[in-house]
Amino acid sequence: MLTSITESILCCLTGKTNSLVLPLESSQPSDGYEFVEVKPGRVLRVRHIVPERPPVTPNDTTNSKLNLDDLREDDSTVHCKRKITVYRNGQLLIENLGDVLHSELFQCQDGDLEPCSTVEVELADYKEMPSSPDPNPVPPHVSDEQKPAAPPRRRRRRPKRTVLIDSQRTISSCKGTHSDVALFFVHGVGGSSDIWKSQLDFFSRLGYEVIAPDLAGHGASRAPQIAAAYTFYALAEDLRAIFKRYARKRNILIGHSYGVSFCTFLAHEYPELVHKVVMINGGGPTALEPSLCSIFQLPSCVLHCLSPCLAWSFLKAGFARQGAKEKQLLKQGNAFNVSPFVLRAMMSGQYWPEGDEVYHAELTTPILLVHGLCDKFVPMEEDQRMAEILLFAFLKVIEEGSHMVMMECPDTVNTLLHETGNEPLPFIYNCTNQKVGHWVN
Repeated sequence: MLTSITESILCCLTGKTNSLVLPLESSQPSDGYEFVEVKPGRVLRVRHIVPERPPVTPNDTTNSKLNLDDLREDDSTVHCKRKITVYRNGQLLIENLGDVLHSELFQCQDGDLEPCSTVEVELADYKEMPSSPDPNPVPPHVSDEQKPAAPPRRRRRRPKRTVLIDSQRTISSCKGTHSDVALFFVHGVGGSSDIWKSQLDFFSRLGYEVIAPDLAGHGASRAPQIAAAYTFYALAEDLRAIFKRYARKRNILIGHSYGVSFCTFLAHEYPELVHKVVMINGGGPTALEPSLCSIFQLPSCVLHCLSPCLAWSFLKAGFARQGAKEKQLLKQGNAFNVSPFVLRAMMSGQYWPEGDEVYHAELTTPILLVHGLCDKFVPMEEDQRMAEILLFAFLKVIEEGSHMVMMECPDTVNTLLHETGNEPLPFIYNCTNQKVGHWVN
């Protein structure tokens, strides 16, 4: 630590930033890694594992017919139709108007059918709002002598913006034996593809094709020396190039923390290719804007001095327990092991005004939300808000997990992701109060 402080003082005096923007060495062997040049001079490391499958010959009609039959049985066609209205007073009205072609989507445990729902929320701080409205509120007992006054008539103002969505989606299972299925894993700030080691090993053994890139300046990817290289739009274009290079017919996006925003971007840009999305501790459906009163606004040399404290704070807030096992996971996952320059530029570049509630409400992709209950970075209310805005969403809370839940509870997370891929509509059938989303309103 004394050495790092001395180097930082010299950095401030000389104005040089030696070794602050160089890519880190990989802690993994080169097998399974590829280096992709997304732009001239902009190279990303990508963990790409393609399972060995027996080649399908044209004369082999048995296997091809069997796969087609499996797809027909698992297919589910959903009519997505909703009207999103934004008023000038900050009111957001979402009307689900689609008649689902498979009525079992609305089938509850008691056999009743849920009508098309309407969600009305205020575009205010979601932390002050209830997590989920009660679908069947119980009216308070009122005596004959005391009758409640008539509610005041709400004046409906002229809408500021109206968005209509009318489309059909065919959702089927994504088994590892299908050659047209690919799983993309996107990490967040300070992470790398190494944090997905348990998931990559698990799904590659099951026969899935997995792709996990290192964001610019992270892992073993090249780290440009300009802050503009780490804005949301620059990183999103990098991931667009990676997605277009490796995408199959059906793709599942798995994002963590800041990586959830990029998965949302890709799902919005390529709805016909993105089959399902898994959001792990991603936060609320709000437009990104960097905080001006953040410790990451300090100069890079100051952050270099504070790097041991930042690493300790990340360990304390990112894991439910701070033992030797968690420290080893943090080291093996190469997490929070980026230069102060990259860290500062990443936090300052989180500007994405388009990614608001309406942007998320336009998504028609089935989405699984995973939240670690002990997460100190992302409150659960934010993921609850996300589940209320999204059309097809189910929120799963892991009690023993925190922000790095995929490293703390790999077996639980792998099981959830596996069920998500193997079921055509895995998180819409449950219409109980445990489901946080539109289908219970």
